[in-house]
Amino acid sequence: MRRSTLREQLADALREEILAGRLGPDGEFTVREIAEHYGVSATPVREALVDLAAQGLLEVEQHRGFRIKQFSLADFRHMIEAQALVNDGILHRRPPLNRWDALPEAFTSIRRRATAARQAAIAGDLDILIAYDLRFWRELDALLGNPHIGEFLDRLRVRCWAFTVPHLRRQRVLAGRLWAGHPDLADAVERGEVEETERLLGDYRDHALALAAELTTLAVPRHPDRE
Repeated sequence: MRRSTLREQLADALREEILAGRLGPDGEFTVREIAEHYGVSATPVREALVDLAAQGLLEVEQHRGFRIKQFSLADFRHMIEAQALVNDGILHRRPPLNRWDALPEAFTSIRRRATAARQAAIAGDLDILIAYDLRFWRELDALLGNPHIGEFLDRLRVRCWAFTVPHLRRQRVLAGRLWAGHPDLADAVERGEVEETERLLGDYRDHALALAAELTTLAVPRHPDRE
């Protein structure tokens, strides 16, 4: 196995660990610990961790190792705002949607991801939802034909999930509380309906912000004297 491939595989595996909540926001670890856990040498581990730090998921602790980045509610709001600004720019360019260059099989795959994401959201299956949600957005962004925009938006979405996941893991019931508009959005984009696409993206942002505010409010411990 080539080192670059191992580096990418390790980065993907660690990213999944973070998004699955198995590496909590207070998690600290060293290159040696990760290397021993996966049974590999230190060099590809160090490279993978540096990649994740560059993506904003890890912070480097000088002379200590790495720590999972802790995002605040303000960070989350700024990330949602950044996504909105990019999406608004895309929707109001001419032509507004680059759907005409997409092959039919591209939308077949997108609809498949959308359906799976919707089912997972309705059922409250967080692990499945995260996987299909990210794939859905990546394939949708690919229709733009601009990999730089897609990479930027993907990193923001991964960071948004990294913020949200620890809060969602504390909830006993998630069914019906997660955004499930993926199929409607896919249909609107495929039909080239700019106004409907814009409305659905707005609904997605409003839902994300409202849920984040609710979850962080619930996470604040109540003072004993006020109970």
